[in-house]
Amino acid sequence: MRVARPAPAADRSGPGGTAGVSSAAPSAASSSPASVPPPCGPSPVPPPPAAADPRSIPPHAPAAADPAGESAVPAPRAPARQPGSGNGLPLGDVWQECRGLARAAVRLDAAAVELLLASAVGQHGLVTAWEKVMVPALRAAGRKWETAGDRYVEVEHLLSWHVSSALRRVPPAAPAPSGVPGAPPVLLACVPDEQHALPLEALAAGLAERGVPVRMFGAALPAEALDSAVRRTGPAAVVLWSQSRSTANRPLARHVAASEWGVKGARTRPAVLLGGPGWAGPPVPGTLRPLGLREALEALEALEALARLRRTGPQTP
Repeated sequence: MRVARPAPAADRSGPGGTAGVSSAAPSAASSSPASVPPPCGPSPVPPPPAAADPRSIPPHAPAAADPAGESAVPAPRAPARQPGSGNGLPLGDVWQECRGLARAAVRLDAAAVELLLASAVGQHGLVTAWEKVMVPALRAAGRKWETAGDRYVEVEHLLSWHVSSALRRVPPAAPAPSGVPGAPPVLLACVPDEQHALPLEALAAGLAERGVPVRMFGAALPAEALDSAVRRTGPAAVVLWSQSRSTANRPLARHVAASEWGVKGARTRPAVLLGGPGWAGPPVPGTLRPLGLREALEALEALEALARLRRTGPQTP
């Protein structure tokens, strides 16, 4: 029996004069399975399917796969990751404890944040935990907040609250024995309009840990209230914190440094320390500017010891 040859397909040229499917239609000499006789004997080979006219394909029909087997339809983009799903804070080169703290804060995992902060303070001490773990994480959260619009505000707030709680849990030194004259305190205050008091909380915790008496007034203390507190307590030193230049009140710093109290001929003035980046620029006469928590603690501890010595007088053998 002779195999019937299929009739040639009609030329269905498109508008440009090129056959629409001439490269895709199989020829009669093709070795595809449709042209191979089955094992039971020869049988007529059915004609190849007629090519579809591109003009007859409805506009809503799905696109055909390309010869490489890849779909012509682009794959949908993966949704952007949300906070807590792996988006990290811009930390840079930091300790591993800081990275763990940042990840827990992004996840809003309050229990993990509290545990990591307590572990850092217990293992490294307050000053090192502040410098190497707390501050880098806080700065990274602040930078992320500034660059991400309204996102990550909750991360920064949660982290700040738990850092403040961890600082307040640092145990103070044992109280002085009864009968020993008390030393003049160290006053800590943010300048008017300054709301960032967390660095002063770290300083207050460090001073209490060393047995230095502290009066903490927190954020945005009015100038009149600061002047009254200085005159009422006669402090050994006053620390004024400013986070930005817009809040740094140089006339106020000069006024506090010039404050005096005591009897005529034995007037006393407080040492004034200016803390924070807001004081950058020319120094304020009569003030000190420590560069960090460690340096501030060392300076204030020495000033408090000197003020205690002046109050009690030299010890006789």
